[in-house]
Amino acid sequence: MAQSALLSDVLPRTLSFKHTVQLWQAWDGNPKQTDGQDNADKLLALVAEQSVGNRPGRIEPRAVKRRPKPYPLLTQTRALARAQVKKYGHPKKLG
Repeated sequence: MAQSALLSDVLPRTLSFKHTVQLWQAWDGNPKQTDGQDNADKLLALVAEQSVGNRPGRIEPRAVKRRPKPYPLLTQTRALARAQVKKYGHPKKLG
């Protein structure tokens, strides 16, 4: 992407990563022609064609959505856990 941006005189940040990956996968699957350098130049030109838009204020939180559950983890076999529940009952809620 950096080489493509340099050849096309654009900032590397403006090029689409997804587009680059898709082009690379398609290009890598095709057998190379006699002049490998010519193919690489074509690929770099294609990468520079697709750019991403300016999205000011785009912020994504770095957090997981999974919420903690009010139950402990099952750290023993299910059969053993069932036997303990049958013998002692369900544990009391702490909170």
